[in-house]
Amino acid sequence: MDLASNTVLITGGASGIGFALAERFIQAGSAVIVCGRREDALRAAKDRHREIEIRVCDVETAAGRLGLHQWAVAEFPRLNVLVNNAGIQRRDVRLADPAGDAEWERSHQEIAINFEAPVHLSRLFIPHLTKQKRAAIVNVTSGLGFAPLAAVPIYSATKAALHSFTLSLRNQLAETPIQVVEVIPPAVNTDLGGAGLHTSGVPVDEFADAVMRRMKDGDLEIAYGFAQQASRASRAELDQMFSRMNQSSR
Repeated sequence: MDLASNTVLITGGASGIGFALAERFIQAGSAVIVCGRREDALRAAKDRHREIEIRVCDVETAAGRLGLHQWAVAEFPRLNVLVNNAGIQRRDVRLADPAGDAEWERSHQEIAINFEAPVHLSRLFIPHLTKQKRAAIVNVTSGLGFAPLAAVPIYSATKAALHSFTLSLRNQLAETPIQVVEVIPPAVNTDLGGAGLHTSGVPVDEFADAVMRRMKDGDLEIAYGFAQQASRASRAELDQMFSRMNQSSR
């Protein structure tokens, strides 16, 4: 992928991996739009890079996604790259505990943001992207989509589903101008799931630099560290990974 002269929309782009990718697209000479739920985080992102366009948007809802699509294609007719990055991670979800409506709503929110949103946004933007030069859809999944962490069961499952969806999407769009890229992070030192939970993860700048190098080289599946091992592991190796990762979670 040529990293310059694009118009890139990044969901959940005000912080973490999304913001790190936004910075690198800007440095490469692309225009970047970031959206997210928190106006304060978006304002802080714009304070660091005045050229970033920002949009308050909640991709949890179909209405929010429809509104984002309508606004983006109207305001940025040259938009040619969609990065489905927005995601949340709820930890220590005990599936066997009695669950009321409130618990299901929290689980559904995780499913909606992590999986429904990239599926819906991809379908919304495909007609526009097919008319663009050098178009791409970039889905950010996770190494936990291959070897799940039992303490984050909904998150792990949504990322497995998004990996599967990405493979099918790439196959169906093979004869179109749209490249479909999957970015598969390991644990990265961001505030995903809460501040301080991933401080032992890969530094976000290290990860983002590696992703952009491989994206520039034309790789369509970009994994790093543990995620690289998990995405290429045999079933027996995945079983061993799962056992090691979840020894203390019962």
